[in-house]
Order: sequence, then C-alpha cells, then structure tokens
Amino acid sequence: MTSTISAEVRVPGDKSLTHRALMFAAAARGESRLSGLLAGADCRSTAAVLRALGVSIPPLPADGGELRINSVGIEAWRAPTEILDCGNSGTTVRLMMGLLAGRPFCAALTGDASLRSRPMRRVTEPLSRMGARVSELGDPDRLPVELCGGVLQPLAHRSPKASAQIKSAVLLAGISGRVPVEVWEPGLSRDHTERILRSLGVSITGEAPAEGGWRVSLEPPTGPLPPLEMDVPGDPSSAAFLISVALLARDGELLVPNVGINPTRTGFLTAVGRMGGRVEVLNQRESGGEPVADLLARPARLRGIEIGGDEVPSMIDELPVLAALAARSEGETIVRGAEELRAKESDRITAVVDNLRAIGVEAEELPDGFIVRGSDRPLKGRVRTYHDHRIAMAFGVLGALPGVELEIESPEIVDVSFPGFWETVRGLGGRRS
Repeated sequence: MTSTISAEVRVPGDKSLTHRALMFAAAARGESRLSGLLAGADCRSTAAVLRALGVSIPPLPADGGELRINSVGIEAWRAPTEILDCGNSGTTVRLMMGLLAGRPFCAALTGDASLRSRPMRRVTEPLSRMGARVSELGDPDRLPVELCGGVLQPLAHRSPKASAQIKSAVLLAGISGRVPVEVWEPGLSRDHTERILRSLGVSITGEAPAEGGWRVSLEPPTGPLPPLEMDVPGDPSSAAFLISVALLARDGELLVPNVGINPTRTGFLTAVGRMGGRVEVLNQRESGGEPVADLLARPARLRGIEIGGDEVPSMIDELPVLAALAARSEGETIVRGAEELRAKESDRITAVVDNLRAIGVEAEELPDGFIVRGSDRPLKGRVRTYHDHRIAMAFGVLGALPGVELEIESPEIVDVSFPGFWETVRGLGGRRS
C-alpha cells in the first residue's frame, strides 16, 4: 500500500467534451464562451485542424480559463492549403470527417504513426453512403485519406459497435449537410454529442427499440447553430487514475471535485464498487447539460470481478487502470467483450497483459479482453507504453506504490490527456518511475 493520502485534487477538463466544444463553437455562428477546456495534445490537434479550416481559435488556456471563439459558421469554412494533421487523436479525425462531409471542398487528413494504424472505414463507409467521396492515400482502412464533401443524402446507419466516434461522425455529417440521420448501435455509447446538440436546440431523440440496442435520430436545423456556452467538467477518465491511487493507499481520503458523471462514462465507478472500492458521489448537479459531482475516494480491500457485455462501453478508457487495480486485488479479474481496446492508441489488451507479465503479475490475454490474477508480490520491471497515455498512467498507479520499482517508457505521453499527471501523483505521496 502507498502512504497516507489526505488531499483535494482537481483533474483537467474532460477530453471528449473539449473536442466537441471546440468543434461546435467553430461550426456555430456568433461568439461561443468556453471554460474548463483540456489543453492537452489531443485537444490542441483539434484546435489546429479548425484553424487550418479558417476558424480563429485562440491558444487553449492552460489553467482552464475562459476561451472565446468568434465564428461566422460552418458555411464559411474554407479548403485547407495543407494536409490536416490530427496528431494522436482518433476523436479529432473521425468527428472532423463528419463535419467535413457536408462541406463543398476536399481535405486530406492524417496523424502520427499510432493514429495511422487505427481503422477508419467504420467512419468513412457510412459517410461515403451519404455522398462524401473518400480516397485512401495509403494502406487500406488507414490514414491518410482524402475526403471530398458536398451535397449529402439522409442515412439510417446500423453500427456494428457501440462507438461514440462512429455515432458522432454520422450525426455531425447530418448537421454539416443538413440532412436527417439515424444511428442504431448495439448499446448506448457516450452521448456527449447528443447532449450538446440538444442544448443548442437541435431536434435529436434517443430510444431503445424493441429489437434491442439504442437508436438516435437527428433532424437538422434549418438555420445556423447558435453559439455555445459551456464550462467543461473534470474528465472522469483522468479522475479514475487518482481514485485508483487512493483506493490502494494505506489510509486517508482523496476528494476530486467537479468531475463529469455522465451515465455513459461511469462504468469504472460501478466496477470499483463491485470490487469493494469506496467512492462516494457528492454534491450532484448539472452543468451545460452534463451531470457533475465531487468524488470522494478512500482506501479499500479490493477483490476480483468479472466484466463484460453492456458494461464495457461505459468504461472502455478505464479498463487499463482497472487492470492495474486487479493486480493488487484478491482473486481473479476477467474482462470480456472489450475487443475495441485493440483499436485504441495502442492494442491495449496486448499492452496491458505484456506489461503486467513483465513486472511480475500473472495475466492472460483473451481475444476480447484479459484475465488478471491479483497478488501482493513485489513488482519490478520496465513498462512499454506504446506511446499510449492511458497505458503510461495505468502503470503509473502501480508505480506509486511503496516497494514497486517500475521504469515507465516515454512518461511524457501523459500530456495527451493529463498534463501534470506525474507531479499530481507525487503530490499524493507517489512518485514518477
């Protein structure tokens, strides 16, 4: 167990909401006022792409202060003069494809080596069916691609995966091309896009049809989107790492204020509760259409659980840190139905299992998940992050424990979503490995 914790720590703004806030502000007509934005590398990629389309986006404030964006609307976006570099951000490239699908020009999009290894047809195929023309400029189903937008047709899309990126790309294409769209997915994925659209007065509905799954229907507005006012809450995925440090502490407590608790993002808290974790949800309220609360975590004796099926989408980004907790829990933790982890910034199933084994934890790779057998044996070794921020932070949680000696490769990759993560962990009594 790590040392005593008694602290209150804020986490950076929600990454998913920051991406969307920037995009909606750029697509709207008028002055949008945003605060609490994450100034991490992924969100800076979104801002840079929007600037390349002619939108005036000031630098993102490092302290989460107010950012004002004046835009004349998506109709005024112009063809970029160079390829749009989305960095490491899958959210940037996939959601921007949706917005670009209805614009009457061509744009080429690419990213870093990690992003260029991730599948893109799950988004480009439905956009092509709407009328966008997509050319793959490199390997099949991979970036770089050129997308030529224009007049779009309505679409009813059945997504094979519960994916907020797929769903949002189609919804944003409906906004950009001003055509009605419908997306059916096997389960409800993150609904941040729908909530923001609703707050802007767009007609959008969600329902659970008789055949199962979740269906979202959008009727586009006839006029421009109004400007957005939003105070972005703390990122629940970032909070999960600090909560995990507190759960593994010897005693004390940790308060993480102003964290988003959107029901499509709280699977980690539910799973931790089943493991015996002690996390209280306090002062629940709403901000900008999103539920927010303060989270109070205390040390706990954790036990292994099984996770699968409908649980996975609401905690997909937290599964690496849950694996870290499982390494210090009693018994066996089994995760299934999480094959989507293989299409993230890294193959997170392989990355988690290989690294756990490398530091002395019994772990087994499954086609769609993993098995972790907890113990209190000493842990030591080198962690390969595969340039994936969540892998680095998940093993940073274990590295904060006394007696654990980990060397974490490329620790700076955490700046993608949590600038200052290592300093924050050190402030809790942990250390950077």
